[in-house]
Amino acid sequence: MGNYNIPKNRKKKYSSKRVTVDNPFLKLIAGLIVFGLGVMLAGLIALKLYLTSLPPIKNLNTLKPNIVTTFCAGDGEVIKTFAAYTYSNVELKEVPETLVKALIATEDKNFYKHPGYDMVGLARSMVANVLAGHVVQGASTITQQLSRILFLSNEKTFTRKIKELQVAAQIEKTISKDKILEMYLNNVYLGSGAYGVKGAARIYFNKNLNQLTLPEMALIAGLPQAPSVYSPYNNKKLAEKRRNQVLLRMYKMKYIDKETYEKAKKAPIILSSMPTMYATNKAPYFCDYVMKEMYKLGFTEDEIVNGGYKVITTLDYKAQVKANEAILKNLKAWGLTRDKNQAAVFSFSPIDGRILVYAGGKDYTKSQYDRVTQSARPSGSAFKPFIFTAAIEKGYSPNDMIDDLPFKAGDWTPRNYGNKYRGPIPLYTALMVSSNVCTARLMDAIGVRPVIQLARVMGITTPIPYDYTISLGSNSVKLFEMTRAYGVFANGGFKVEPFAIERIESSRGTILYEAKKARSSKVLNLNTAATMTAIMKTVITNGTGRAANIGKPAAGKTGTTDDSKDAYFIGFTPDVVTGVWVGNDDNSQMGGITGGTVPALIWKDVMTVATAPYGNADFEYPEVILNPFRAPGVSIIPQSEAKKKLENKEKEQQEAEKEKAEEQKTPARVVKPAEILQQTLTPIKKKETPTVEVKPERTEAPQPQFAPIPVTSAPIGQQQ
Repeated sequence: MGNYNIPKNRKKKYSSKRVTVDNPFLKLIAGLIVFGLGVMLAGLIALKLYLTSLPPIKNLNTLKPNIVTTFCAGDGEVIKTFAAYTYSNVELKEVPETLVKALIATEDKNFYKHPGYDMVGLARSMVANVLAGHVVQGASTITQQLSRILFLSNEKTFTRKIKELQVAAQIEKTISKDKILEMYLNNVYLGSGAYGVKGAARIYFNKNLNQLTLPEMALIAGLPQAPSVYSPYNNKKLAEKRRNQVLLRMYKMKYIDKETYEKAKKAPIILSSMPTMYATNKAPYFCDYVMKEMYKLGFTEDEIVNGGYKVITTLDYKAQVKANEAILKNLKAWGLTRDKNQAAVFSFSPIDGRILVYAGGKDYTKSQYDRVTQSARPSGSAFKPFIFTAAIEKGYSPNDMIDDLPFKAGDWTPRNYGNKYRGPIPLYTALMVSSNVCTARLMDAIGVRPVIQLARVMGITTPIPYDYTISLGSNSVKLFEMTRAYGVFANGGFKVEPFAIERIESSRGTILYEAKKARSSKVLNLNTAATMTAIMKTVITNGTGRAANIGKPAAGKTGTTDDSKDAYFIGFTPDVVTGVWVGNDDNSQMGGITGGTVPALIWKDVMTVATAPYGNADFEYPEVILNPFRAPGVSIIPQSEAKKKLENKEKEQQEAEKEKAEEQKTPARVVKPAEILQQTLTPIKKKETPTVEVKPERTEAPQPQFAPIPVTSAPIGQQQ
């Protein structure tokens, strides 16, 4: 070390100071401390400035919810608001003590002990939120909930949470605990359009507060956490489960004894009729779907109701109104006027995925069950396009001939309606007239697995059994997924996912969410999509779906299940895909209702309006040539004769197999897909089997000439 001329008796002291200044590690620590103090100071200043922006706590006694969330259609039409169905103040002394205890036990057991916030619960939620990187857990006290209802937005941010705590603390300093509780009881949203416990008692049970039973009070007390989820109108079983949780908490806090608890949890839920004003939102099934989409985005029930958001949806309001009218009009015209007689409509854009029409039933006030996304019913002949698509993908031509004659696959013997058969017909005609035996033959030729795989990639998510009967739609599907899958045909082989929300704005106009460009995936060859579209055009122009003709390029398919229990029409233009289902909720028969009757008529009414903005544009697809074919006269084969024909065919096949076994040394000939279909038919001449032709210039494909084929009703195994 150098000599700094420091006296010996002082050298040690000065050496110590020298080390403190020059040691890099200690220097870093000192710097961090200074930096930390600076940050803390800046934070305190910022917090001071932030807190000065908090809303003034004045006139608390006269305040009520003043922020209303609205759902808007794509054209700006307000389709739903969360304004109070009923709002009237009630004094705390008028509220049954049992109801007060039920709410405290459920929402804030330490209400009378904390200063507006629960530190233990807050610490627990803070850990969860920090780990998640955003607010995922609340731990809000009754006072915090009140501060949010009256003064704050419901944005899921840390800053909003800080404001909530501060406002809660101010409220606690301003008014008494009893007054806070009273205001909470008057302002909390309890579902079905009810703000406050008095409104909830009237809406759910048509009673005054003092007339409520213990189980009824427990049900109301369980609603604040998720009003729509636990609403007994939406899900009675879940509401009962939540009610019993409240009763258990009351028992554990010794508000009720065991005998009372056991008796109360067994009580049935008896509701009043659905309140009319709550059910007047203009697209209730669609709005329920929007709510579910917002849940997926991280919004809670309470936040949606009280957040003051503006939710701009994709709904085509004019088309939605027409769908509601078309359902009621056509069901009535065909005598389907009972509550169990139902219909559902779902429309979306195959290009960008925007949901345009969403009707889950004919009367939301009587049934909130959503038949678009909740109901899975047999698809009938509406499933046949997947079999034909799989065949086209494997190289078959729409002009290949196939036997419309009795057929047997193992132990299964499908038959056409009324045992009516046409003999050899082209593939496209087989789908046009919805031949059951032709579809079964085709399935037998290509196999079950390719059909299931194709249906999966196109958008069918419900289970599909490995069974030949799926060729005639024995498998259950949801209208949502069937319509989504048909969108692949309309979009050149690309699948897009339907969505309902364009964007969400805060009460201050800040965009909280905006839909991204729809992701699409290619699942079909363009020529396959073009071929299937050309075939399904004939369904509307000359086949089973003639009642759906809207006077512009469109394609689709009818579907009817066993004994006419379910009927479908699913079709599309280049811009809109619409699926319609008609059936009975109890799965009973509908008589002569087929896909070509009521569903096709509803589809026509809806599509006439939904496609109006897009004109008469045709599909921009490669040209597909369908050979003109005049259907032969329909022959009616008696069951005995059909059985005899099948037996003869089986004998012929057995003899052919014996001959084949004797010629094992002879090299096998490669059989083309079209030849597989021939089986016992006369071989097709080359000139009679043209394939898809793609021409440089677009011309209108010649329309085939057909003999009139009546639209008839038929079930699975028989139906068209």
